Amino acid sequence: MDHMEKSASADLPGAAAPVFGLITPEDWYRIPLQPQDRREAAVHALIKRQFAGADDQPVLRRKAEHQLLGTAEAGVTQGGVVLYLSFMEAVGVPLSASLLVSHLRTKFDDLDAVAALVGSGEVGLVTLPAVGRAARLQRRERAKQTRKLGSEFEDTVVEYFVPLPDREEVLMLTFSTPLEPIAEAMVGLFDAVAGTLRWQRRNAEAEGAAE
Repeated sequence: MDHMEKSASADLPGAAAPVFGLITPEDWYRIPLQPQDRREAAVHALIKRQFAGADDQPVLRRKAEHQLLGTAEAGVTQGGVVLYLSFMEAVGVPLSASLLVSHLRTKFDDLDAVAALVGSGEVGLVTLPAVGRAARLQRRERAKQTRKLGSEFEDTVVEYFVPLPDREEVLMLTFSTPLEPIAEAMVGLFDAVAGTLRWQRRNAEAEGAAE
C-alpha cells in the first residue's frame, strides 16, 4: 500500500490563492469539485470505467452515479475543492478510502482553535516536509454511509489543517476509511500522502499543463 505515483495539483479559489500538489496512490481516482460541469464529467467518467462491460446493469449504474454525485456535492458544501476515492485492492479485497481536500476561510493559530473547529479527537502539531507546520487530528466516527451499509465498524478519520502561505486561511485534508481492522496501516498511508503536500507556483503549473 506504499506505492504512490500519481501526482495531482489544483487551484484554490480566490485571487492569488496558491496551487497545491499531492502525490497519491495510482489507484486513487481524482474528482475536481468545482466547477459543477467538471465535477459531473469526472463522476460520469468514473462510473463509465467502473461499469465497463456491464451494460446489463443500468439501474445499478444510475444508482451508483446518483450516490457518487451526492457524495461530491456534500464535499462542496464543506468547502471541498477535490475529492479522491481509493480503488486499491490487496489480495482481491477493496481498500476503501477517501480524501476530501477543502479550503477553509478561517485563521489557523493554535491547537485550541483546531480542536474547537473539529470537536473531539487526538490533536497534535506536526511538520510536513514541504509546507511546514500543520495540525493533525485523528478520530473515529460512525458515518452516515457506514450506518446505512449496516457495518459494525467505525470509520477512522485523519485530518490535517495546513495554513495557506501569506493568507489567513487553511487547507484541510480529510482522510477516511471504514476498514477498522486494518486502520493502522491505512493511517500510515494517509500520513504518507499528507507528507507529499506542497505549494506550487502558478507559472510552473501552467507550463506543466501545456506539456
